[in-house]
Amino acid sequence: MTAQADAEERRHEAALRPRRLGEFIGQRRVREQLGLVLAAARARGRAADHVLLAGPPGLGKTTLAAIVAEELGVPIRITSGPAIQHAGDMAAVLTSLLEGEVLFVDEVHRLARPVEEMLYVAMEDLRVDVVIGKGAGATAIPLALPAFTLVGATTRAGLLPSPLRDRFGFTAHLDFYEPADLERIVERSAGLLGVPCAPAAGALIAARSRGTPRIANRLLRRVRDYAEVHGNGHIDTYVAEQALRLFDIDQRGLDHLDRALLRALVARFGGGPVGLSTLAVAVGEEQQTVAEVSEPYLVRAGLLERTPRGRVATAGTYEHLGLPLPSGVGRWGAGIGQAAEPLPWDTAEPGHEDAATHGLG
Repeated sequence: MTAQADAEERRHEAALRPRRLGEFIGQRRVREQLGLVLAAARARGRAADHVLLAGPPGLGKTTLAAIVAEELGVPIRITSGPAIQHAGDMAAVLTSLLEGEVLFVDEVHRLARPVEEMLYVAMEDLRVDVVIGKGAGATAIPLALPAFTLVGATTRAGLLPSPLRDRFGFTAHLDFYEPADLERIVERSAGLLGVPCAPAAGALIAARSRGTPRIANRLLRRVRDYAEVHGNGHIDTYVAEQALRLFDIDQRGLDHLDRALLRALVARFGGGPVGLSTLAVAVGEEQQTVAEVSEPYLVRAGLLERTPRGRVATAGTYEHLGLPLPSGVGRWGAGIGQAAEPLPWDTAEPGHEDAATHGLG
């Protein structure tokens, strides 16, 4: 995807995002909890407690951060963990904040250690210690900060050090969406896009969205394109089915890469176990893409197992590919009795793998 196309995609996503908490669909428990935190802050006339949003990609963490600022009636400053690698950069951001402003840090688990240590003091004591000079003559000058609300987003909460995690006054754990909520999201987005969409077509798109609103909105836009080019602009089940087939999205929401992974696992490695790096090479894809984009959904859908020895095909894998079930594969997979590895957003160490997982399987 080109930079221009990527920017266009982000622009469309932003246009479909809800602005207020009452417009946010799904995550009912999180909405109730966050609504209470924000209402209490407004009643006291003070900045809200720091908020940590944890969960898989595409579930609305960035949207909720913007909603926090909107509900509090304050500006929002947006940055990310990889963008701030030096304590001086974070000091510059913190000292430029306005009273009550929201600072949103995406991928907060990727902050450098010196930046994290500066945040400890800033979050708890509203202070930044700026060091002037070097060596024995260095002097730390404390700078007072205005009250602010840090909203951190992470797909890997296990990577956050305890001192940083404990300074968040409220932690929200976002989970994959129910089909009914995704149908409402598709209906709302179709209305914002001005595209007539039959309820059954919306349900079909929602069912193939892997429990993720971002994917639901992306698929809706592609189906809209198909309806405008090959139809009369109206989305019905036939148009939705044909469009999703054109873009290689099958009945369970699997795309070309997902199916390539499953076929390689079965055809080239006998159903596993096979290491993640080996599996990624087999399909010509980056290991991180496989681990963070395809694998989490395949595991959740029961089409793949993560075991200490490597990735293993399940009975559902063979069924989905239309292949006969070989002997030795149990009802739920070949790795019965083996502990499953955590998914990426729960991993304690980035890229952590068992030694055998990096082997040739």
